[in-house]
Amino acid sequence: MYDVVLLTLGSERDAPGGGCGSGGACCGGADEAAGEKTEERCETPRVPVLACADALTARGARVEMVTARSDAEVDEVLARLDGPPRSDGLTWPDPDSKTRLVVATASDGQLRAVVRRLVRRYAPPPSRRPADLPANRTVPDLPTVGVLPLDPARSGTHRDLAAQLGLPRDPAAVAAAVLDGSARRLDLLRNDGGSVTLDGALLGAADDAGRPLHWRARVEVDDAVLSDGDEPIMACAVGNAGGYARLDDVALLADPDPTDGRVEVAVAVPVVTRTALGRKRVRLEVRRARGRAVAVVPRDEKVPFLDDGVEGELSRKRSWWIEPGAWAVWTV
Repeated sequence: MYDVVLLTLGSERDAPGGGCGSGGACCGGADEAAGEKTEERCETPRVPVLACADALTARGARVEMVTARSDAEVDEVLARLDGPPRSDGLTWPDPDSKTRLVVATASDGQLRAVVRRLVRRYAPPPSRRPADLPANRTVPDLPTVGVLPLDPARSGTHRDLAAQLGLPRDPAAVAAAVLDGSARRLDLLRNDGGSVTLDGALLGAADDAGRPLHWRARVEVDDAVLSDGDEPIMACAVGNAGGYARLDDVALLADPDPTDGRVEVAVAVPVVTRTALGRKRVRLEVRRARGRAVAVVPRDEKVPFLDDGVEGELSRKRSWWIEPGAWAVWTV
């Protein structure tokens, strides 16, 4: 039978040295080095965690509940997923591990915080790339993760990643998926800020009246240029899944798929045209492209963004690239 670790990310205010996430926000998964803002506090509901633990125990699993309040404490849990020592000295996940990890998440940012630590643990340095690493990846197959959503409301209007993927939300159903389900492998976005993206990122902001603020940036997807940096942009979506597929009534991403090995990118650009009578009209043009990588080079001083729900500001070039099938979730 399996050993199961039920991992909850603790409140930043409870941690004497700051929370997890490399920037001090265990709760929201923010990374200050990547230009993201930390959250002051969060409350983690305990009832779903206890219910899931009871369901796992009833099935004979050995269950341990861990609340991690720092990156180091998350890493201590992830070390249980390590494989046997390798001849090249690399730390590698154990594909036959009898330890299974369930992450209790109040937000996609929390789940991302754990996956980011998995990447930092198992990604080999470029100078030590092993022969058994897939040619189109920089990380091995990361250990499969069980996801226990703590906020049922996130399955409604504002759909979180678990809802988009159709993952179970009931604690007993999550337990069944972890013990009896199958692993569904998903694409992962890494970026040159040292972080990862599971769902997507939305660049841009609105004023107090809700009107989009224009900004400028060069946006490239592989060899396709969506904006040259000289024209105003209302929004830019970088999508692995569909969390940022729409902005109000505007369809940004056409068909994002976290299993197709490509990132979908869209920019919304206001275009001025004239009628036959010479009157000006502004229409919104959405340009889309798919590829392996995207680069955004801001021309303005700071561009606000949301990345898996975590706020940040982009002040210099940011590149995302796809890691096909790099991470996985337990599903029924």
